[in-house]
Amino acid sequence: MVTMEDVARLAGVSKMTVSNVVNNRAGVSEPVRRRVLEAIRRSGYRVNVSARTLKSGRTGVIGLAVPDVEAAYFGHLASHVIAEARRRGFHVAIEESGANAGGEADAVTRSRTLQFDGLILSAVALDRLEEPADAHYPLVMLGEQDFGGRFDHVAMPNEEGAHAATAHLADQGCRRIAIVTGGSLEGVNMVSRRYRGYRAALAERGLDADPPLLFVLDDMSMEAGRAAAHRLADSGLGVDGVVAVTDTVALGLLRGLADRGLRVPGDVRVAGFDDVPPAAYAVPSLTTVAPDHRWMAAKAVELVVRRIAAPLRPTGRYVAPFQLVVRESSAAG
Repeated sequence: MVTMEDVARLAGVSKMTVSNVVNNRAGVSEPVRRRVLEAIRRSGYRVNVSARTLKSGRTGVIGLAVPDVEAAYFGHLASHVIAEARRRGFHVAIEESGANAGGEADAVTRSRTLQFDGLILSAVALDRLEEPADAHYPLVMLGEQDFGGRFDHVAMPNEEGAHAATAHLADQGCRRIAIVTGGSLEGVNMVSRRYRGYRAALAERGLDADPPLLFVLDDMSMEAGRAAAHRLADSGLGVDGVVAVTDTVALGLLRGLADRGLRVPGDVRVAGFDDVPPAAYAVPSLTTVAPDHRWMAAKAVELVVRRIAAPLRPTGRYVAPFQLVVRESSAAG
């Protein structure tokens, strides 16, 4: 069986350097890291996970469960989580929950069954979680559900961000501001919180949140946003501003408004939410609420690592900072 000492001899480094590379620890230069990885590949070395787990009680793996791995926002977030976990010496296993309560609950069960050291869960539909056999399993929640403070919780600035986007459109002169959003307007979730922020900003500026200005989507995809733009353009409502629940929806809106010959921002100003990378490259570029994704990832990893080390410490709730990034889609005429 190939040992770590064999890899070290093949790469011309110390056994400790090989260990640092295997465990993603900092302090190894990129050329040396590549040399060690090539030696691992050539030698066929495999980490004895069972032995390491028995020795340390840990696998060195953190789970990340997200609703949809193809969604631009979750891909962007996952890249930051992976980078931060690597910096702290952990690997990340990513799982898709399907944005349903069953899938999210299963992700928690599987993470424990597979002996992950902890789990970061982006919960969309799950609103209750049965007490696990190990009540102190390291679990950090992303999203809106805080489960009564039972778990560490990193939240998006949903109300604050939607309020800022709506207020910005009003300050740009928009008076008929529509919102294109998902259907879960009741309860505690991302959609309902962003809708509340939208309504609050309108009320503060003396503008009406007329029911016809609410465009509800069956799914929050680009194609759904495009179809909503067609309905909006054909409605005769005189809409001059639109707040989109996500950038993905907003990018579809831009396409749909162009289909109908409406100019953005000349005829309609548009703001999104999330600041995913394509937002800056759209034509026109998209004004959007930009949560600090790097901060969220770093905080979530920090919390799960701290809980791995100290399972009984008090939980906390943390809201990500944000800024409104003003681009061409809402620029002054």
